[in-house]
Amino acid sequence: MLGLGTLARVASEVRRDIAAARERDPAARDVSPVEILATWPGIHALLFHRLASALHESGVPLLPRTLALVSRAATGIEIHPAAKIGRGLFIDHGSGVVIGETATIGNDVTLYQGVTLGGTGFQTGKRHPTIEDNVTIGSGAKLLGPITVGHGAKIGANTVVITDVPANSTVVGNPGHPVKVEGRRPEGPDADWIHLPDPIAEAIASLAGRIAELERRVSEITGEVPERIAQVTPLRPTRGHSPAGG
Repeated sequence: MLGLGTLARVASEVRRDIAAARERDPAARDVSPVEILATWPGIHALLFHRLASALHESGVPLLPRTLALVSRAATGIEIHPAAKIGRGLFIDHGSGVVIGETATIGNDVTLYQGVTLGGTGFQTGKRHPTIEDNVTIGSGAKLLGPITVGHGAKIGANTVVITDVPANSTVVGNPGHPVKVEGRRPEGPDADWIHLPDPIAEAIASLAGRIAELERRVSEITGEVPERIAQVTPLRPTRGHSPAGG
């Protein structure tokens, strides 16, 4: 049953959650822990979940789901009481976040608004993602099914992930593709979504380069100069200063 030891564990986990918010949210760095506890929706959702999870593990009926329902109404964040969440989760803003029943989240994970850790189909058993430690998931990303996201991975905003993600990789696109950022594999929630590679644009640029080479060879054979050489103009720079301060 729910005892003093369980309540002490919940209190310790909430303190770690508050510390995570101060570390990873620039808006919280000059704010007292009491104010964060009182006004941060992500902290409220985690507090509700820690309590609901403890009650669920103790076999208490009805109350865990009731707490989850109240939390969703108050914060816009839906976390199933059976979901397993490690220490130091930070949910930034949080509106629209959904964490399913069999989801597992490791330590020091960062989620932005609109993230879904969802299931697929009507199968039973494990049907939601497993998120390992130090993972950052961008706004609007959808992770579906019993996949595993490896340690230190980053999921770009609005990415749809339906397969396992290697550790320390960055995934973007729909469906998600693992990529690197400027040849390195950064770790930590720097939130620099501006400089993520675009695998679709890179594929189009590669095709355009091959077409340009074919046009050059044809012009050498025929002696005719093509009116235009195939090329792709980038819509945005892929290098430069990070607006996230990284």
